[in-house]
Amino acid sequence: MRRAALTGAVSMAAICAPAASAERPLWELGIGAGALRLPHYRGSDQSNEWLLPVPYVVYRGDIFKADREGARAVLLDAKRVEVDLSAALSAPTRSEDSDARRGMPDLAPTFELGPNVNWTLASGRGWKFDLRLPVRAAFTIESNPQAIGWVAAPNLNVDVEAGGWNVGLRAGPVYGSRRFHGYYYDVAPNQVTPTRPEYRASAGSGGADWTVGVSRRFERHWVGAFVRYDLLRGATFVDSPLVRQRHNLAFGIAVSWVFATSETLVSVE
Repeated sequence: MRRAALTGAVSMAAICAPAASAERPLWELGIGAGALRLPHYRGSDQSNEWLLPVPYVVYRGDIFKADREGARAVLLDAKRVEVDLSAALSAPTRSEDSDARRGMPDLAPTFELGPNVNWTLASGRGWKFDLRLPVRAAFTIESNPQAIGWVAAPNLNVDVEAGGWNVGLRAGPVYGSRRFHGYYYDVAPNQVTPTRPEYRASAGSGGADWTVGVSRRFERHWVGAFVRYDLLRGATFVDSPLVRQRHNLAFGIAVSWVFATSETLVSVE
């Protein structure tokens, strides 16, 4: 839920302010539920609604971390540059539920993993402005997993903490390999219909996305929400017959009950 869009400007006073730090538990555990509305895939004119259990897991170790910036292993932690592992998941889509893909193979859920460079461009008391450069290999999640290429999503990201609320704003372009784009947008000769011509996607731009996420940790509860806007203008696959619209909106909300916290405290900046 932390994907976010960059808006506004950063004042010089904020840039010069020191970062805040606090003592917080090494780990926290909780469980809750979340509601999501996601497009079948980027460019689809149909969406799925999901009601899912939401685990709440926070770990603030020196190398392994799980927090509002995601679960990751920190491989390099310099003063302003951090190298870690970036991961992402996508939901499945049944072709029988999709007008554009009816008669085609289902889209399996996917898992993406790869290196990510976080470069802190500026920071202040309760906020941080980063350039992030994730590149991930993508795989299907099924009984016989398949590698489906790679995706890169360089982005600018602002994280702000104010009044107990954490706000994340992120924006950036998306790029993918031919195989990655083909998994979603190719139409093979045996899948052609009168309204669905043959199509072969190419590598390159996948458009852009903007996301804003908010969250807050109360004494025994956590609440979070996000909204993501995808724009396919300029995407190399925009002429695929499977692209029914050039923009999508996804959103979700989750609430978790935090039932256990570590007695060990660590310093968090």
